[in-house]
Parts: sequence; C-alpha cells; structure tokens
Amino acid sequence: MEFIREFFLFLKERKKWWLIPLILIFVIFGGLIFLTNGSALAPFIYSLF
Repeated sequence: MEFIREFFLFLKERKKWWLIPLILIFVIFGGLIFLTNGSALAPFIYSLF
C-alpha cells in the first residue's frame, strides 16, 4: 500500500495527473483478463486485443 501512496504523491508533486486515466485503464484490463481466465468469456476478451 505504501507504493500506491508514494506513487500518488509523485503524481501530485510532478503534476502528472494525465497518467491516472492511463493507469486505471491498464488496471481494469488486467483485472478483466485475470477474472475471465479459464472462463467461457476468455476467447471474446482476447479478441479485443
């Protein structure tokens, strides 16, 4: 958890707020791939990439 806190402090200090949407998209796609791994939805998710 400290990594996340330090990362947000870095974004605040360096004024890199534009990175937040990019990171959120990566986290959502990563969670989607992780949760659908081995399910019937997996072929459809992988076809998006």
